[in-house]
Amino acid sequence: MTKVVFFVFRSDPTCFMHALLNALDLEEKGMWGEIVFEGESAQLIPLISQPGHFLYSRYIQAKNRGLFYGVCQFCAGKIGITNYAESEHIPLIGDMSGHPSMSEFIKQGYTIITL
Repeated sequence: MTKVVFFVFRSDPTCFMHALLNALDLEEKGMWGEIVFEGESAQLIPLISQPGHFLYSRYIQAKNRGLFYGVCQFCAGKIGITNYAESEHIPLIGDMSGHPSMSEFIKQGYTIITL
């Protein structure tokens, strides 16, 4: 099975939209696409999880389908959204000094795409 992980670093909602659309598209076509909130993108969680946000419906679709692998533990803490991420049931991940390790995804056969 094709497995892709999108490491999203940017806090630009339009950029994040492409990660959402592609992860959903992969899943709909029988492949697997997951999203990691890394760096500044962690600050998007409190924004796009609000019903009035233009990404809300895609956010809920991806969340309900289990496409959010997690949020960087270090970055979530630095930005101050750790509790919010936990309340949204987005796992905190950070096996590399508090940050998610790309090597673990590579070992599992993932293609890594950074945005």
